[in-house]
Amino acid sequence: MPPEQTTQLGDLALGQRPAGPTWLGARWVVGNEDGAHVLHEDAGIVIDGNEVVFVGKRFEREVARRIELGNVLIGPGFVDLDALSDLDTTVLGLDAQPGWRKGRVWPQSYVARGPYEMYSPEELAFQKRYAFAQLLLNGVTTAAPIASLFYREWGETVGEFEAAAQAADDLGLRVYLGPAYRSGGMVVDVEGRVHPVFDEARGLDGLRAALAFSERNEDTRDGLIRTLLAPDRVETCTAELLTQTARAADVRGIPIRLHAAQGDMEVATMRKLHGKTAPQWLSELGVLSPRLIAPHATHATTEDLALYRDHGVSIVHCPLVFARHGEVLRSFRSCRDIGLNIAFGTDTAPPDMLMNMAIGLMMCRVAEGRADACSSAEIYDAATLGGARALGRSDIGRLAPGCKADLAIFDLASPRTGPSFDPIQTLMVAGSGAIVKAVFVDGRLSMRDGSVPSFDLASAQVQAERQFEGLIAKYPDRTFGHPEVREIFPPSYPIRKE
Repeated sequence: MPPEQTTQLGDLALGQRPAGPTWLGARWVVGNEDGAHVLHEDAGIVIDGNEVVFVGKRFEREVARRIELGNVLIGPGFVDLDALSDLDTTVLGLDAQPGWRKGRVWPQSYVARGPYEMYSPEELAFQKRYAFAQLLLNGVTTAAPIASLFYREWGETVGEFEAAAQAADDLGLRVYLGPAYRSGGMVVDVEGRVHPVFDEARGLDGLRAALAFSERNEDTRDGLIRTLLAPDRVETCTAELLTQTARAADVRGIPIRLHAAQGDMEVATMRKLHGKTAPQWLSELGVLSPRLIAPHATHATTEDLALYRDHGVSIVHCPLVFARHGEVLRSFRSCRDIGLNIAFGTDTAPPDMLMNMAIGLMMCRVAEGRADACSSAEIYDAATLGGARALGRSDIGRLAPGCKADLAIFDLASPRTGPSFDPIQTLMVAGSGAIVKAVFVDGRLSMRDGSVPSFDLASAQVQAERQFEGLIAKYPDRTFGHPEVREIFPPSYPIRKE
């Protein structure tokens, strides 16, 4: 081993693992003892290869280099189980409501003409890479990507997920990948009535394609790429599709992610189709299990939540995107109190996990009507330990010897934070991914000071804007009544051209 040297973070090669054991010193380090987070003050972490070998104050063995980072917090990277992997179309509905009149539900006339892909294969591949870079900027080290199917011909394709696996490997992001599939879609008729239309054969074809993708990609690229099964939304799936999905996941030992108990349209559709809520129907089908990851539970009843808990289901809490539309999980406190595992997701762009955590803290207190309804530590646990638990893993979401070297470094000296006190509470107060200084994934330096490996973010931003504008221009095709874009998305104020 070369003699120990004192160096700087900027001396490390972006996208590479440091050669030999590396000490990272910090004002604060989040360690883990017996499965619970602890804080080490004026301490450090030693990584070697893709693992953590030490967390604490004094490492007695030699290291290849020492890097003293000063007033930062080193913590486990965030686990984002509803990580947006496209250009977010939900933001278009911030002020443009109701959704079924604004292109969020296909009109019958569009279905009759034949849905089509609104992006090229190259554009689909680009937006995955762009989204993965955004996740790294915000301290996310493990992600289960999610994308909208509203602008797709039907489901996601294997080709775009092969490209996604390559993008994750190139950038250095741990991912759980699987193309979304479905048996049906919601359609609005000429009278403005919304109802599902099913094509079960197409859904089963999607499942077969997803299983073939999983067979080729599970636990590949040094373990960075894992797979899951992603039936899209419970109201767009048939019983046969979901039971086959559950059996296949059990055989292969991989997770399932299924959106359920998340909206009024879903609740009404499930009542009409099955006479019960989504979790009750899933329980009868035998689909509820510890393999199931279920965003978002905002419309779950007390009985629904108990069913999730009793079957070991994890929910994914995405507070920001729901708060934008006046909705809230009711509540983070009650879910935690009954023993339900809660993970976190961002589900929007930018994927600012710190902002989601801060809003999650506030919305829990609003829902309960008291300031002590939840703590910063409980929210932080959900964004780290909760996500790892949902995936059945104890080697991510925490920093302890033997764990993966997935870590995020937060700049507590930044003027954006204000004076720092308790580091975890400071993250909640700052509430912005702008203070994420660096990210290591599997021991690789995957982000430093706003840069990621082999990807020009400035140029990518220009392409993303151009691509998004092209998508918006096609919105009239799949919007009820086919109005012009300016009618679908009117500006906040009149636009004067002169």
